[in-house]
Amino acid sequence: MTALPGSPSTSSSDSPTSGRPDVIDDLLWRGLLQDSTDLDELRKHLAAGPVTFYVGFDPTAPSLQVGNLVQILTARRLQRAGHRPLLLVGGATGLIGDPKAEGERVLNDESVVAGWVEKFRRQLAPFFDFEGPAAARLVNNLDWTAPLTAIEFLRDIGKHFPVNQMINREVVKARLESGISFTELSYQILQAHDFYQLNQRYGCTLQHGGSDQWGNILSGVDFCRRRGVRGVHGFTTPLITRADGTKFGKSAAGMSLWLDASMTSPYAFYQFWVNAEDADIVNYLKVFSFADRERIEELAELTRTSPAQRAAQRFLAEELTTLVHGADECAQVVAASQALFGRGSLQDLSPATLHAALTEAGLITVKGELPPVATLLRDTGLASSLNDARRTIAEGGAYVNNERVTDTAATVDASQLLHGRYLVLRRGRRNVAGVEHTN
Repeated sequence: MTALPGSPSTSSSDSPTSGRPDVIDDLLWRGLLQDSTDLDELRKHLAAGPVTFYVGFDPTAPSLQVGNLVQILTARRLQRAGHRPLLLVGGATGLIGDPKAEGERVLNDESVVAGWVEKFRRQLAPFFDFEGPAAARLVNNLDWTAPLTAIEFLRDIGKHFPVNQMINREVVKARLESGISFTELSYQILQAHDFYQLNQRYGCTLQHGGSDQWGNILSGVDFCRRRGVRGVHGFTTPLITRADGTKFGKSAAGMSLWLDASMTSPYAFYQFWVNAEDADIVNYLKVFSFADRERIEELAELTRTSPAQRAAQRFLAEELTTLVHGADECAQVVAASQALFGRGSLQDLSPATLHAALTEAGLITVKGELPPVATLLRDTGLASSLNDARRTIAEGGAYVNNERVTDTAATVDASQLLHGRYLVLRRGRRNVAGVEHTN
């Protein structure tokens, strides 16, 4: 399989290198290693490489989300170090779902999960190279799970899993009193069986995942060993948190940021990183950027000495938006972020990008005749009242499509609508809102 358009290039800075022993040191420096079956043995194993490894993604939603980037980019780092990724999209495990602390998962229809599998595969592909000695491969655990009969599952696989070990997993223990179904309890058996199957089919000897997967990873290592497989390893990355202790991956509105552009616009995705707190950005650079240590330390120093520049935030926002949405979309987003504040041409923005940018800024809909500018300033929240709006206009602080408005009775003509539909209002240098006009 060849890489899709937008895949990482195979330039000298992004190709398998001879520095395989250094990958563990790099992961440690970036704070991307929490648990390991045996760190010294894992270091030797990777140094002797190339190693075939896998990471799994269960399609329990219509899209991957920003939290999945930790595993995606960790896998990419291993590939850049010369190792071969198996990217498992769980067509089987996605039908069940890993246990969660707050209760049973909703079981989605098979056709729905199958559609999500294909979406996940398309989203993962641009991050990896699918040619060369470290070529990635997309795999689906439904291929080896679906043919299993219930008797085969119980006799050949289930007998290797002591129940006392299964219920010692933290999330399972938390659910014992409130109740957990056999369906969710059996999830770790299926994931462990995945590791064994990938070992037998592709020579896979390493699995990585988030810290919440540690119990499942250990089950897989143990199952492989019980089936006579030696030299298998696993490690986890820590939960990424903000400096204030809150969980990473939530927007200000408390919603997940998706990698699907129709669910989270590229503009909103870009703004998430641009708006990262100074206290968080260096850690984010280590986890989510491919910049080397020297460059990250330079950006850290700029954050300390010139925080208003937001150099580190913009660097990471551009790198990740390009990775997830492509260079052309990133260029549109950067142009939009500048144009909204008078540093670029609004006319050059596509309707989709302009709509996304104004939605993030605050967008109201106006039907029929357009009201005066003062009314629009009030209705968008840029002014607290009509008197406040008129005073802002009189003082020269009001703009429509980046053109200053000085007449307190000014109106808007339909010819001013961008793409025949939008107006960009601004108060001062920093406060922006949008108007969408419909008939």
